[in-house]
Order: sequence, then structure tokens, then C-alpha cells
Amino acid sequence: MKILVVNAGSSSLKYQLIEMDNEEVICKGGVECIGIEGSKISHKVNGKEYVIEKPLANHTDAFNLVMECLTNKEYGSISSPEEISAIGHRVVHSGEAFTTAAYIDDKAMKDLESIAHLAPLHNPASLACLKSCKSIVDCPNVCVFDTAFHSTMPKKAKLYAIPYEDYEATQIRKYGFHGTSHKFVSQEAIKYLKSKNLPYSNIITCHLGNGSSITAVKDGKCVDTSMGMTPLDGLIMGTRCGCIDAAAVEMLAEFKNMSTKEMTNYLNKKCGFLGVSGVSSDFRALCKAIEEGNERAKLAFDMFAYQIRKYIGSYSVAMEGLDCIVFTGGIGENGPVIREAVCDNLGFMGIEIDKEYNKKAPRGELVDVSAKNSKVKILVIPTNEELVIARETEEVVKSL
Repeated sequence: MKILVVNAGSSSLKYQLIEMDNEEVICKGGVECIGIEGSKISHKVNGKEYVIEKPLANHTDAFNLVMECLTNKEYGSISSPEEISAIGHRVVHSGEAFTTAAYIDDKAMKDLESIAHLAPLHNPASLACLKSCKSIVDCPNVCVFDTAFHSTMPKKAKLYAIPYEDYEATQIRKYGFHGTSHKFVSQEAIKYLKSKNLPYSNIITCHLGNGSSITAVKDGKCVDTSMGMTPLDGLIMGTRCGCIDAAAVEMLAEFKNMSTKEMTNYLNKKCGFLGVSGVSSDFRALCKAIEEGNERAKLAFDMFAYQIRKYIGSYSVAMEGLDCIVFTGGIGENGPVIREAVCDNLGFMGIEIDKEYNKKAPRGELVDVSAKNSKVKILVIPTNEELVIARETEEVVKSL
């Protein structure tokens, strides 16, 4: 079974074609600048990259170009669209309409349209791409939601203290994001710990990148997570402020003479590492600035590490124990300096990192960077969100 995994943004479309018999990526690529000047596709197959520049007015044009690449006689991977058994779509927000991956029929499409406002920067693009796929390729379409893994959170963890009838009317509550990543790495951690005959009930997964979130996973299920109603809540991130007092937002809006929409954009795109350091939203640039003696860059780094440690402490309490910490995401996988900073001074919790091995640990594979005397395992696991989407799509299709 061949499954095409699609991840649509407002002006982009990433894809992977996966052979599910061996879970290998046949080809992958991405379309950029949809609807604006400079649109192009980068298609990668057999170690080669093919770039085609072509005006693309919308996601239908973009998906047609993807299909042209997939079926191209020179660098294509399939002879016809009929070889695609299903298309799996990454969708950011599920609202309360979906708690698992879903086959998209007419009713499900209406449900998706009804919750588009919950993620105005992401869900409408997914809808546009979904409609294009359904019109171009005759195969099942399945949506896999970033929020779905977190649907097991109890109400005490996911509700805000607003009038309950307002929650019922608006669906405003904590949803959490990066669910496919947290699911993948927690499952990989459980397999590893089981193979070593080690406890695996209580795991904290740290997805650290330009967007970052932390999840408490008890017995394979999410019981709490750091992001909230939107990806803005929780940790300081590349350009997002993370947790902030709502009254402070009002004061900032008045000070900067901004509308609600302008303030939301400010908190999402002008804050975080970028706002605190004044240097960059890129973690690598932040670390370079620290080496050069930039104190504000060091402050942003220290805030990041401090907040991660706080979540590790609070989630250990929530789960009544801690067996393993997992680092993943671009920063988590490739940033030994942040892993050490987070784990430093947590010896009282039984957390000890092997500082020397952590610095030289190989990348691109699961590695255990725990010190020998650590009571809590510390793992670095590369995430694979596309594979999760493909697996869940296959499961849904086989159940039809």
C-alpha cells in the first residue's frame, strides 16, 4: 500500500510518498510560494532533487504539479495516480469534532469547515488542499490531527476556569499540538525501555524547535501538555512569547496602540527568542551570540531551559513519578547544550545526564544520554510525524 502524506500551509505544500509494506519513503518534496511570486516545487527521489519553477495560483495548481512529478516518466515514482491507496493529511486543529484520525466524507468535511476558525492560519489551508486532493485523485482521504493525541487529557488538565457554559458554547480549552511527534517518540521510548526491562509508565516528551511543547505521557496516553487553545501558550519559542498574563496583553495593546488581531500577531511573531535576545529566532544564532558575550541572548536561553525544567518538575508530580525524558525536534535532537542545561541540577529527581557522551552522541538515531547512575532515562529520539500520519491513515483505510 502506497500512502501520500500531505502537509499544507497557507502558501506551501509538503509531501511524502510512503510504501507501507516496509515504511520506506519513496519520494518527497515541497511546493513553495503558492499564490504568490516565485512559486516552485522541489521533488526529491533516489538521492536527486528536481526543481521546477511554475506559477501556481492555488492549492489545486500545487497538487496537480505534485501529481505531475509523482508520475513523471523520468523522475516519477508511480505510473498513475491509481497506485496511491490513500492520502493522509496533517491538520493542525481538531476542535472537539475529532479525537482520532478520520476518513473524510461529506459530513466530516462539514465538521472540518465548522472548526476552521480555531486555527485560522492553518486549518483553512488544509481544507483547500483536501478539496483539491479529493477532486484530482480518486482515493480515500484521511485527516490526522496535531491535537488528537492530547484528547486523552482529563478535564482538570484541559479546561480553563471560565464559565462552563461559555466553554460548551465556544470550545475554548487547552488542546495541545505537536501530537503526532509526541505520539511517535513516546511510543519509540516505550519500545526501548521495554527492551531494557526498565519502567516506562511515566514519560515526558520535549519537542523543542522553533515551536516547542512538552507533554506528560502516562501509560502511553497524554495527561497534560504545555500548549493551549493555540500553539502560542506554554514555553518561550522562536518568535512566540509562550505563557503570559492576559492582563499584560491588554496593557501591551494599549501601549503599542494595537488591535486584538495586531497584538496576536505581535505575540506570535515578534516575541520569544527574537524579542528577548534582539538577535534572532534561530536557536543556532542565539547560541553563537551567547559565545560572543551577548547577555540578552543568554537570558533567552536561560528562560528556555528554566521553563522546560519547570514543566518536567510539574509533570512528574502530575504523573506521580518519572521514568524517562525524551528530547526531540530540531533543537531537542541537535542541541546537546540545551539538553545539558535542562538536566543540570535535577539530580535531586534522579536525573543525571552523561555530559561527555551527550556532546558527541550520534544524530539521526535513538540514543541514550543518561549517566550510569541516573534513575531517570534520558533519550534523544528523532521524530517522524509523516510516518505517524501514514500509519494512522492506513489504519483508518483498512477499517473502511
